[in-house]
Amino acid sequence: MPDAVMIFAAGFGTRMGALTATRPKPLIEVGGRALLDRTLDLARDHGMTRIVVNAHYRAEQIEAHLAGSEVAVSVEMPDILDTGGGLRAALPLLGGGTVFTSNADNVWDGPNPFDVLADAWQPDRMDALLLTVPLSHAVGRKGDGDFAMAADGRLSRKGMRVYPGVQILKTEALADIPDRVFSLNAVWDRIAARGRLFGAHYPGRWCDVGHPEGIALAEAVLEGR
Repeated sequence: MPDAVMIFAAGFGTRMGALTATRPKPLIEVGGRALLDRTLDLARDHGMTRIVVNAHYRAEQIEAHLAGSEVAVSVEMPDILDTGGGLRAALPLLGGGTVFTSNADNVWDGPNPFDVLADAWQPDRMDALLLTVPLSHAVGRKGDGDFAMAADGRLSRKGMRVYPGVQILKTEALADIPDRVFSLNAVWDRIAARGRLFGAHYPGRWCDVGHPEGIALAEAVLEGR
């Protein structure tokens, strides 16, 4: 079972508009607590022993926020490396092998998402296990779903399941990508072609806090509304 997690906090947060003009999106507060801290709480509650956060946009603020904690920061300079490239750059800090990854702009109404994934992880048949929620349970989601999930849990593109940004991944799959800057989508497509991309159902609600309206929606979710 993986005991390391990579939390993505390097993006520019452009959908947040003026809210990210002077700070990175993971440090925006929802319900009086920074989004990044909410994700860190879940990772710690799951018992993660190795936590890595990447940073690029206003990286110094991320570093200052985490100073004195057990969290390692992987600073991407001069270029931002996207999710796949960022994860690969952080492997020396993560220790390689199988890891969790998580976005930092999530709010959950339900069980710890890391617990849900850990319970469903079957390394003998999976190279990646993505958490999914039905589109109807994706609060604040703009657009369609990301995947379809078959009866056996295998994922394929285009469907009514939304990927809320948390997964378990065998990082050996990153070696197949020759580029320095690349998205995890490229990794998933290769894993899917081998029939080893799976999804797990999240039995609750997830709120997308990637846009300004998501803050009020997330606070309502936290209040049970």
